[in-house]
Order: sequence, then structure tokens, then C-alpha cells
Amino acid sequence: MRILPTWLREFVDIPADDRQLAEALTSAGIAVESVQQENGETVYEMDLTTNRVDAMNHYGVAREASAIYDVELKQVEPVLSPTLSPTDGERMGHPHPNFPIVIDDPHGCARYTARIVRGVTIGSSPERVVKRLELLGSRSINNAADATNYAIHELGHPTHAFDLDLLEGGTIVVRRARAGETLKTLDGVDRKLTPDDLVIADANKPVALAGVMGGFDTMITERTKNVLIESAWFEPWTVRSMAKRHLMHTDASHRFERGADYGITPLACDRVAELILASAGGELEGGRIDTIGRRLERAPLTVRSSEVRRHLGIGIAAEEIERILRRLGFIVKAEEQANSSAAARPESLSAAPWVEPAYAGAAVVRETSPSSKSPSWSVHVPSWRLDVEREIDLLEEIARIYGYNRFPNTLPPFVGAVIELPDEAKNAKLRQIMLALGYNEAISITFISEQDARTFASHPFSKNGRKDGAPAPTSEPLQVANPLSEEARCMRTSLLPGLLTLAGYNLNRGTNELRLFETGAIFQKTGNSHNERRHLGFVATGDLQPATLHAAAQPYTFFHMKGDLEDLLGAFECSSLEFDASTPAYLHPGRSARAVMDSETVAVFGQLHPEEAAARKLRQDVYLAEVRLDGLYAHALREPRYRRISKFPAIARDFSFIFADAVTWEKIESAIDELRIAELIDLRPGEIYRGEKAGAGKYSLLLRAEFQSQERTLRDDEVAEWSAQIISKLETLGGVLRA
Repeated sequence: MRILPTWLREFVDIPADDRQLAEALTSAGIAVESVQQENGETVYEMDLTTNRVDAMNHYGVAREASAIYDVELKQVEPVLSPTLSPTDGERMGHPHPNFPIVIDDPHGCARYTARIVRGVTIGSSPERVVKRLELLGSRSINNAADATNYAIHELGHPTHAFDLDLLEGGTIVVRRARAGETLKTLDGVDRKLTPDDLVIADANKPVALAGVMGGFDTMITERTKNVLIESAWFEPWTVRSMAKRHLMHTDASHRFERGADYGITPLACDRVAELILASAGGELEGGRIDTIGRRLERAPLTVRSSEVRRHLGIGIAAEEIERILRRLGFIVKAEEQANSSAAARPESLSAAPWVEPAYAGAAVVRETSPSSKSPSWSVHVPSWRLDVEREIDLLEEIARIYGYNRFPNTLPPFVGAVIELPDEAKNAKLRQIMLALGYNEAISITFISEQDARTFASHPFSKNGRKDGAPAPTSEPLQVANPLSEEARCMRTSLLPGLLTLAGYNLNRGTNELRLFETGAIFQKTGNSHNERRHLGFVATGDLQPATLHAAAQPYTFFHMKGDLEDLLGAFECSSLEFDASTPAYLHPGRSARAVMDSETVAVFGQLHPEEAAARKLRQDVYLAEVRLDGLYAHALREPRYRRISKFPAIARDFSFIFADAVTWEKIESAIDELRIAELIDLRPGEIYRGEKAGAGKYSLLLRAEFQSQERTLRDDEVAEWSAQIISKLETLGGVLRA
């Protein structure tokens, strides 16, 4: 929103230039985002938090400046002199001189204030009003409508002007809409109303959507002669739900749904009347019509100087605390303390009666009471400060006006020592490895759709690894009671949906090479409770190396992901690490695998299933993996071990076998490991052949074994014996030694 410093200076004498004022306001939490010059005027672009609706106007910002510079705030006191009595209005043909206002829904509308102005001449507004509205981003409409717009920028409270002669039945009724009713709003749109809508109605029909927008049929035009001015308080949730339901966001709804000022309705109504009389002429009929649906009362809060010191870290003088609160509009009364002594307060702070709260006025009342080491005050919160609910809120007000820059830089006291979490070293190692592999760390939200929660919950993770290949039972998703949306109604059962969403977002914006990883909790429902497990997820897509003049592009494949996962798992101690094809349905059946470490499943990985990729509109192959960290962290980190390079020669032997396709490398490696040949230092496949000579469903494997001792030179008969053992073991797997 925009604020004009020249307008602020009409309410408070500020002893600073516009840029100094902007810096002071920003330091106090009323942020001025930019200072601009337009048509010879300084304009502030403000960035206010949603809880500070009281500062979304010139008078509210002027109040802040009054507190910052300790100068008086001029009260807004409209000068009105009714020239027509209600009986005069009756003689002029108005059937209801008292113009009753009925509030049928006191919850939705707590207060409704109105005034009647007769004999107006609708036309253009004064140049001063038009110029200010244009600087604030509003266009001039006519002098009556401009008066309401001017008042909302000045005082912050929305008002509305009706053509009095178009209101049927001589009454205003605030009620819920009836089924089937419609209302044409000022934007020319016919809106179908529901019983959830709060409307302003005359005796026969709705004439405005309460707190959102007025009606088209009763708007001010050049033919308007008599005006009814409305100033009311509407319940925030009611206005917000109506604005969302009808897809409308107006200046009025923006303020009402954040919490308007209950006490300002008479002042705002009077101010609009004053502006209309000044620019459109006419005569004010009778007094103010002020109907109370329900009273909004708030209990006073207590501020203790001991709490000021405890929370802010410094002591602030009692007079300074009172000054700050008074300038901000709080009514403060000093309380007698339990630890008080017999000494009396200074005469300058003598007794005064308790002052009732008023909109523009504020006071500090000090009673004659014994002095105390720790004074406290009873503080009545003004009606415009809905964000102040507790003592700590008042302490924040004191701190920001006192000045954060006046607080000394000190370190908080600390007793004890830093305690490292049990898995911190493993977490650090894991993150180090992922970053070294070229992955970037990501953070996604913990909420996913119910469909994703069910799709990605069927992990083959279990206590015993599920060596039979059956997936672990799928638990019901843990649903949120008040979800943000339909796409975020369940707690995540896997990290992969969030990573796929991030991948899709980047791919759709031209980032084709992507490596992301995330660690976090996944949630599973167990009866009436739930449990959490910590997982690692990572996703990769694109080319490892782009195409050059000398080489084609090298795309990321399943084997690259398997290598990344092996690097990760290789950092932990284990007796065995096996891979098999027992994978969940969301992975490609021919390009995915499961990692089983010491008979327990620790990871699944592979290419995203083409159907799932198509549903997510992913146009290139995406590879993903998920690691169960509680299973992985059951293993200790692998410690580097020094082994002296042997000074004795190594002996290599090659074996050529034919195996059935069902015999995997893991089975071959595990079988040879069972022989426990200490001198076997290396075992690797040299060559694999599939073709007619190998036979259907079979392949030929050239296996290379290397033997070496740390103590002596090996003899040929020893190597021959170990080679015979290897051949015999591989034959038990169905292997046939080729000649």
C-alpha cells in the first residue's frame, strides 16, 4: 500500500525529513519498502504484515510516528451541525424519519452506524482529493464515492454510500441471504447468493454484500439527491469466506477479513459525512444512527517491569514504558505491587481517576500508591489493536518503539556443553557423499495427495528384508484434519513425490540436467497412532556430460544410479550387500532394483515407471532412489584401514563359465566369498557373451581371479588348489566350465 508523508504531517508534527521518517518507521516494524517522487510528492510504498491492519492508513502510521518522536497526535474531530431534524425529513416525503436499522445477525455484524445527508449535488471532487487518490492508486469517481475512498485511506475503516431514495421500505436490515436471492454488485456482475452470505438489505432485497462490495442498483449517480452513509463492523471470517466464495478481493474485504476497528465506526461515518457536505453540499439530517448488535469487550492486560527486563534483557524506565504505550493509544493504569514500601510516588504522578477508552484519545493514569522495586501496569488495549492479546505482545510494542538499535549486543548465558546427536556423524557423512556425487540438497513439504500417499507407500521395506520378494503391507495414509488443499491432504509416506514435483518444476522451466536429494521423515499410520521413519531420497535425470565435437552426450542411466547408491552404502560396514529385482510398482520393472544389506532391505531405486512419468508429464527418463536410514544407520561407518602393499608378486587366473540367465553376479560373488580364501584379493568379471554359441537363456562369463600373499610368494600347487575350489563352487550354481 501507499502512504503520503504530507498527509501524515497533517496529524503529527514530525521533526524529520521524509527519508529519515521512512528509516524510523522501518526500524519500528512499519516497513517502508521504497521512497519515490511522483508529481512533486513523496510517496512511501509500504510492506505491512497482515496483523497490522491498524497501520494500513495514514492516521495509523501517524500514530506510530507520534510514538517514535514523542509528539502529540492530533485527534480527528469532524465538525458536523445537523440542519434538518427527522421531522423535517418526514415533511419532505421520507416515510420513516428515524430510519430504523435492524441487525438480524449480531455475530456477523456487531455494529452498524449510519448518517443521512439530503440535497446533495453529485459531481467531481475537489482537486486536492482527486490528486491524493491518484497518488495512492485510486481513480476519482464522484464526490460522494471519493469521500468514502478518501476516508478509508485516512482512517483505515471501509464505508459505503447508498442512494437513499433507492432503498425500499425506509429501513436497513443486516441479515443472511435467502436461498435463490441474487445481487448485482458495483462491478456489474450478477451474483447468486447463499444462506452463508451476509448482506445489507432494504425492506425487500439485498443492496450490498457486507464488507465486500456495494450493490449496483443503489449506487450513487448524477441523479442522486439524498445519501445514506454506512459504517459498520463485520466479522472477519464471514467476510473472508464470502470474498473467497465469490472470487472478490476489494479494499474493504482486505481490511475487514484481517480485523477492523469496532470503535471507529461513528468517527468514520462522521468523517465521510463531513467530506460529502464539503464537496457536494446538502444538509445533514438528524443525529447519528448507531445500532449495536453485540459489544466487543476485551479484558485489560498486565505489564510487569520485571518481565520487560527478563524478555528484553535491559531495564526501561517506568516513565518511558508509560510514554510509549500512551503514544500508541493504550490506556495505562499503575498497579500497587506486593513488594511495595511505604514511600509515596512523586507529586507529579499524583492520583487521577480511571479513564474509559476512546478512539482518538489515550491516557496514562498514575495512582498515588507506595513505590515499588518492580512496578506493573494494567493496560487497556484500544479497539484498533486486535493483534495485541498477551503481555508479550505489549513487550514487543515497547521494544520496537524504544528502538532495537538501543539494545546492547550481548551473548546469551550458556551452561553446559554441546551434545552431538547420536547419528550426527552418519548424517554428515551421507550429506558429504551426496554433495560430492553432484547432487543438490532440496526441501519439500511434508504433505502429499492421497493418491501419491497410496502409490508410494508400498515399499518392500521390512525387518527381515522380505527375501521372498513380497512387498511390505501397505498402511493407510495418515490424513490431515484441516488440509491446505486436496493435493496436500496426507502426510507423506515417501520422499519421492515431493522430489518428483521439484524435478517436474525444473524440467518445465528448461533445466534438463538435474540431481536432487532430501533427507526427512515419512509417516505411517499404525492403528490410532502413527510412526515416523527417517529416509533419504534422491532423483536424477538428464546428461552426465553434454555433447561435444569429439563425443556424444552421455545420458544418466540405471547403472549410474546404482553406482551412486553403491558409493553411499559403501561408507557403512556390512557383511553382505545384494541387489535383486523385488521393487515397487512405481518403478520400471526392467530398470529397477532393491538393495539388501545383511539380509535387510535398505533401498529401492531405478527408473520411474513410464505410466507414472506420463501422468506427471515428465518428458525424459527420471531415475530415483529411496534409502531407509534407520536400517542403514544400524551399521557403523566404515573406518579407513591401512594395508601395506605386498612386495610379493600377484598371480592371476581366468575361468570361462556358461551360466543360466538366472545366475546373477551377486550369487557368483557370494558363493566364492563362502570359500574364505584369504589370498584371493580381487575377483571381477572380464567379459560377458550372449549368443548362439552360449545357448538360449544362457551367457558366457570370463571370470578373473587374482591371488597374492602379504607374507611370501605363492606356490603353483596352492593356486591350483584354490582354483579347483572356485570351479567346484561355481559348478554347484549350475555353471559349466568351458574348455
